[in-house]
Amino acid sequence: TKIGKGVRIGRGSVIENSVVEEGAIIEPYSIIRDSHIKSGAIVGPFAHLRNHSVIGEGSHIGNFVEVKASEIGSHVNAKHLAYIGDAQIGDRTNIGAGVVFANYDGKQKHRSKVGQNAFIGSNSLIIAPVTLGDYSYIAGGSVINKNIEEGDLAIARAELRILKGKGKEKLL
Repeated sequence: TKIGKGVRIGRGSVIENSVVEEGAIIEPYSIIRDSHIKSGAIVGPFAHLRNHSVIGEGSHIGNFVEVKASEIGSHVNAKHLAYIGDAQIGDRTNIGAGVVFANYDGKQKHRSKVGQNAFIGSNSLIIAPVTLGDYSYIAGGSVINKNIEEGDLAIARAELRILKGKGKEKLL
């Protein structure tokens, strides 16, 4: 492991076989294995990076975010409760709370690619293999299983149905 100048490492963190560049911050109780954190990045608290992940300059991988075998560009935000597996994420992309990159189909792993300046809304599911273009916008709660072109807005939600009285009926 190599630790650069001015790096802050919080209590309870574990760093193995990794590089943490100058000025990065590792918040408490983060686990980093076989990965590379570039200058000025913030990781954690309670983050888990593994399998040769790279976190770009100035990116923020936050609370309870797991990154596996992925390349995260510069100034990317994934601040809460996300799983980013087998993905390439472009610069200045935002990954909302609860986003999951579903990378395993039961037999093999697949990769996803997200362009620059993209937005992935909270609680979205990205089913690999897909490509999300630059400036693509994924509405919160969407399930994405097709490529989204540059600049497009994708909304993939089931229509809300309200069945009057059925909730109480099921609870009694």
